[in-house]
Amino acid sequence: MSTRIFARAALVGAGALALLGPLTAGTAAASATVEQGGARVLAAPYAVVPYETVNVRTGPGTSYGKLAVVPAGQPLGAYCWTRGERITDNGYSNDVWVKLLEGYVSAVYLKGNEYGDLPASARC
Repeated sequence: MSTRIFARAALVGAGALALLGPLTAGTAAASATVEQGGARVLAAPYAVVPYETVNVRTGPGTSYGKLAVVPAGQPLGAYCWTRGERITDNGYSNDVWVKLLEGYVSAVYLKGNEYGDLPASARC
């Protein structure tokens, strides 16, 4: 196999792993997303998944600005959790907010335990 073919196969394999990593990650596994155009690499120690469309905010409460809207089922990189505004929706209520790469999201909208499936020890 020539060096060029081997290098191309390695790049394709690395790209596939970067795309599959967040989709197959367990609750405490690392997640990674690579953006080719901006050469920007985002990585976090945990992956969380919203069970419905959620707003990502600049801080742990609805009074903070909205940065993005994330669709249900899209894995997100997360660092830790913190206490913030209490949110009640769909019969659940808590004041836990998960710090993402991009901002904060209420754990009420995340699959898993009361901390969005982050360990209790992952407090910010």
